[in-house]
Amino acid sequence: MSNQGKLRLGVNIDHVATVRNARGGAYPDPLRAARIAEAAGADGITAHLREDRRHISDADIEGLMDVLTVPLNFEMAATEEMQKIALRHKPHAVCIVPEKREERTTEGGLEVAREENRLAHFIAPLREAGCRVSIFIAAEQRQIEAAHRIGAEVIELHTGAYCDAHAEEDFEKRDAELKSLENMSSFAHSLGLEVHAGHGLTYETVQPVAAFPEVMELNIGHFLIGESIFLGLEQAIKEMRRLMDEARS
Repeated sequence: MSNQGKLRLGVNIDHVATVRNARGGAYPDPLRAARIAEAAGADGITAHLREDRRHISDADIEGLMDVLTVPLNFEMAATEEMQKIALRHKPHAVCIVPEKREERTTEGGLEVAREENRLAHFIAPLREAGCRVSIFIAAEQRQIEAAHRIGAEVIELHTGAYCDAHAEEDFEKRDAELKSLENMSSFAHSLGLEVHAGHGLTYETVQPVAAFPEVMELNIGHFLIGESIFLGLEQAIKEMRRLMDEARS
């Protein structure tokens, strides 16, 4: 397959809200971060409204829907509460993610194969409302097949295991995880699914994933917000954009 257009970058602003919430005030403002990300070349903004509201708040989602000129990718668990919020706002994209209250961050992909019937019914009203539905899953064939069967238009492959293996310098495992991501990107594309990827990507790990021609979008957050402490948010995003474009060309 040839490269079909520019690889998109979705910037996740959750952890700007994490820093704000640490003091309970109004700063730093995630909406300001979203506007800076737009200006720096982000193709979309990702925000995860968790059940416990540990970072992004309902007011943040309201504000993002009002101010963004790029698409909002609304990450959420498959709960009735979140479905109602998504149907009220009708964001461009809804990404269904697993969520456990005790986890620090999303620990793995959604178990679609075991919950196929429930998830098919859950996403149907979202699709009818005009939202593009994405499912966040591990790079496993059975999960991709299940996501396809339930009517998802997009899958987002979880890159966390690959990034963790790189950080731990377990290069054999890293290369195996990368190969799996490559193979499953190709497989998902062959089913007609649009392929996105994300979780844990850094300047060191982004290029091999960005080089996969089937991957149309990367969603990156925690690393960029951390790096912005040293570089500033605009420069942190521009460097990620440069590395992505370099890998793709």
